Amino acid sequence: MGKKFLLPILFLFLAALFPSIAFADGVSPGSERGIPILVYHRFGPQVADSMTVTDSVFEAQLKYLQDNGYRFVFLRDLMDQFLNKGVSPNSRMVAITADDGHISIYTDALPLLKKYRVPVTLFIYPSAISNASYAMTWDQLRQLKATGLFDFESHTYWHPNFKKDRGRLKPAEYEKLVETQLKKSKEVLEKKLNQKVNMLAWPFGIYDPWLESKAAEAGYMATFSIDRHHATPSEKRMALPRYLMTNADRGKAFERIVGGFSSSNN
Repeated sequence: MGKKFLLPILFLFLAALFPSIAFADGVSPGSERGIPILVYHRFGPQVADSMTVTDSVFEAQLKYLQDNGYRFVFLRDLMDQFLNKGVSPNSRMVAITADDGHISIYTDALPLLKKYRVPVTLFIYPSAISNASYAMTWDQLRQLKATGLFDFESHTYWHPNFKKDRGRLKPAEYEKLVETQLKKSKEVLEKKLNQKVNMLAWPFGIYDPWLESKAAEAGYMATFSIDRHHATPSEKRMALPRYLMTNADRGKAFERIVGGFSSSNN
């Protein structure tokens, strides 16, 4: 049998055994189109802690996405498409998010985001803004907003650990705490930044069905975890996944993440 007959048979055999080889971008026959949502925390010229992504690594990531045809989108626009089932099979979208409101977003990330024209959704906990030395000020957040590259959403009011709080508080006290964290953050952000806030990132990635229901009651239409896989249109709107980015997520490791393959697929 000639090579021209053997090659298609070999390809089909390999595709059956290893579908991720034949189908890139996290898509295989019968599966949904997935979109990577990336979450960052801090930036800098050097690694200061486990949550720092260096400026050089961040720029390399942005350049890779741009060079490989990914379209950067706000989470709000991505959610509009998800809710309307409008994700094209041929689309390549990626959403960049950052949690907490660290000053390095203003000092380090902003020049790169301007250079590559990347829209970013910031999840903010307002108690730190203009108070904590590591956080941005309200004026700096307004400067970010003026660039047209930033959207602002909630990360609760002071970034509580709901798992620990549930263990130490009485049920009524815990419920009151949760309601305050969800509602006050939303109210303060909307007032200070003059925009609608209806998305939430769970602090420490902690969530459960009861918390999801409380977030819906507080007026959030979507919430986000740090579960490491692509978001698809069938995901629960109150527990959408994001990839927590570290400085180790570079080169081939980063390519695997945005391509929809786990870091264990070496």
